[in-house]
Amino acid sequence: MKNIKQLLEIFLIFAKMGCITFGGGYVLLPIIERELVKKRGWTTSEEVLQYYTIAQVTPGIIAINISTFIGYKRRGIPGGIVATLGFALPSVTMVALVSLLLQNFASLEIMRHCFNGIKLAVGALILDTVCRLASNIIKKERALLKNTISLIIFITSFLLSTVFNTNPVLIVLCAGVCGFLFFGERQNTKGTP
Repeated sequence: MKNIKQLLEIFLIFAKMGCITFGGGYVLLPIIERELVKKRGWTTSEEVLQYYTIAQVTPGIIAINISTFIGYKRRGIPGGIVATLGFALPSVTMVALVSLLLQNFASLEIMRHCFNGIKLAVGALILDTVCRLASNIIKKERALLKNTISLIIFITSFLLSTVFNTNPVLIVLCAGVCGFLFFGERQNTKGTP
């Protein structure tokens, strides 16, 4: 009975987050911070950043992947399944309803204004997320940021993205390979006696 109660709690919390998350996985970060890190202590900010990193390279929707990871951490495989269903169900329901209604109202000017307002709010939430991530990374990884190789990887990635309009997948893959080549060996040698 206790397990079912915990699974139901996971489902309801992720369903609540699924109802109020509009604009993609990055908008979910402040909500996770408030609901799961500060309010309930189910995870830490560092773990959330790790989940985001893994979710970005894992096939699928970032927000769904993060829900699965946190649910799995909380209650194993059943928790992962329940969290995923809880987060996805409101979105699927809303998309189905909106698609039925939008055909009739899409041409109305007020709807265009509503969507423009939503885009601005989503942009602000994403900017807030980027600032929080950058702040956390700088606080936690000062030594890594001082490292010359890290700065070269960062600056190269930034230039490839902004100046040369390089495919982001290629940038992430190359940065991951560079990180493994330059820092992977250090981790292994630190762990050995």
